[in-house]
Amino acid sequence: MQIKPISDHILIEPLKGEEKSKGGILLPETAEKERSEQGKVIAVGPGKKDKTGKIIPMEVKAEDVVLFAKYGPNEIKIDNKEYLIAKEEDILAILE
Repeated sequence: MQIKPISDHILIEPLKGEEKSKGGILLPETAEKERSEQGKVIAVGPGKKDKTGKIIPMEVKAEDVVLFAKYGPNEIKIDNKEYLIAKEEDILAILE
């Protein structure tokens, strides 16, 4: 299944966080982990329309690695894989 975001929405694949604690202890798969704040952009919408109907282009593009607000995006599951859908305003930075 393919997803094409609309307006200023972005489909993000979250990047896995570290599997070790700060003290160097390996965490098992069953350990509760915090939600990732980084991800790879899979697809972007065309952009948001201004008051005159002109589309304002998106600043991010597919393949960008981004930093986003921890609880801004919505979680979705497609073909047993987890993704996030965020608005452009939830993106804090593009990581280079």
